[in-house]
Amino acid sequence: MDAASHPDERSSAASRRLSHIFADLAANATEPVSIAQIRDALGDRGLAALLVLFAAINLLPLPPGSTLVLGLPLILISAQMVLGYTSAWLPRSVLDRTIAPERFRASAHRLVPLLQRLERLVRPRNWPFTGDRTIGAIALLLSICVTLPIPLGNWLPAFAIALLGLALSERDGNFFAAGVAVGALSVVVVVGVVGAAGAVATAFLGVRF
Repeated sequence: MDAASHPDERSSAASRRLSHIFADLAANATEPVSIAQIRDALGDRGLAALLVLFAAINLLPLPPGSTLVLGLPLILISAQMVLGYTSAWLPRSVLDRTIAPERFRASAHRLVPLLQRLERLVRPRNWPFTGDRTIGAIALLLSICVTLPIPLGNWLPAFAIALLGLALSERDGNFFAAGVAVGALSVVVVVGVVGAAGAVATAFLGVRF
């Protein structure tokens, strides 16, 4: 039965920290963990929580090419934020994607402490916005960077999105500023890597862009 049919469970999940939910998913992962399981574990949360959790997934050391799939939820969620949606829709083809249990547990072991540290620091302060669309637009640009096939190039933009999602969830202007700073750095890195790759291709292969 779909998790949406258990309002009490979803309400209980909504009151728990994301790090706790992620740790529980890892502890109980005896079979491949699907994107649908992760979404349902969040309970009745807003788009900010989805941003944080899917950004966290993209911080995991997954096989090459995984970000082409796991970055797609970030693009969809942030695009819906820009359009003013208050709840997210994800296609079944994305929800059915899975992560091997051993890899999920090992990665969560390193990721959960980071989430816990961030959760202890975030709190309502200096919030400059009345809506979510600005953060959605920034997250959309960074989500596109996440999906680019650049070795280790997804980590900084994914981390920036996690900071922005936490900032939005608690209305923390300081975390928003940190997310924008990390995001700007990640865009510079991505542009630099792409530019360097183009220069190398031009020099050694005679390819022009």
